[in-house]
Amino acid sequence: MKSDLPDLSGAELDVMRVLWRGGRMSAREIHDAVKAANDWEYSTTRTILGRLMKKGAVAVADSHGLHVYRARVSRPEGLARLVKEFAGRVIQSDPELVVPLFAKAATLSPAELKEIRRLLARLDGERGG
Repeated sequence: MKSDLPDLSGAELDVMRVLWRGGRMSAREIHDAVKAANDWEYSTTRTILGRLMKKGAVAVADSHGLHVYRARVSRPEGLARLVKEFAGRVIQSDPELVVPLFAKAATLSPAELKEIRRLLARLDGERGG
C-alpha cells in the first residue's frame, strides 16, 4: 500500500473508513455504506472517489465491467497521519501521547496500535526529530 495519507476532508475520510472496513468495493457499495451518515447523492460519492484517486489514496480496477475501489493507504497508516496532525494542530502535543486514547477506546487491535507507533516514529524521523 501507499506509504502516507494525503490531507483529506471529512467526507473523504468517511469514504476511506468504509474502504478500510470493506476492502474492495464498488461505488454503489461505498455509497450505500456512507449515505446513512451523510445525506449525499450518489454523484457526490463518485466525486469524492475521484478526488481520492487524484490524491493517490484510492485505486480503481475493472472487475467484469464494474469499477472496484480499494484503499491504497492502510488503516494504521491513515490513522498515524491523523494522530500526528491532531496532536500537532489541535492539542499541540507529542503524537505518541495521543495513541493511548485509541487503546482505551478499544477501536484498534494491538497490532494496529504497534504499527501506528512505528509509523509515528518514522514520520518523526523524517521531519528531523
